[in-house]
Amino acid sequence: MKGRFIDNMTKNVRKKALPRFKDEDEERAFWAAQDSAGYIDWSKGERIALPNLKPSLKTISLRLPESTIVELKMLANKRDVPYQSLLKVFLSERIAYERRLQSSAGRKGA
Repeated sequence: MKGRFIDNMTKNVRKKALPRFKDEDEERAFWAAQDSAGYIDWSKGERIALPNLKPSLKTISLRLPESTIVELKMLANKRDVPYQSLLKVFLSERIAYERRLQSSAGRKGA
């Protein structure tokens, strides 16, 4: 019941008007100091896909057993892809799997 009351209160609250910014620096400084909830109704937000957006990459040093690298290179060769690319795919898939496990465990505990 309490959650419904809060939801109804936030729906009726009027959001502040966004100021006009002279440049990106001014806008950046504004958002660094403000809570966006006062300006944006996040309940109306929608998820979007940005398929052409390239993720920023960071170079790291990773020590792996030579046998792991040999196996990875063999798998990559069979797929005709660079082994570093295959490693990124493997890592991404595993991270997604672990996140699904965490979110399903969170729902069971709720």
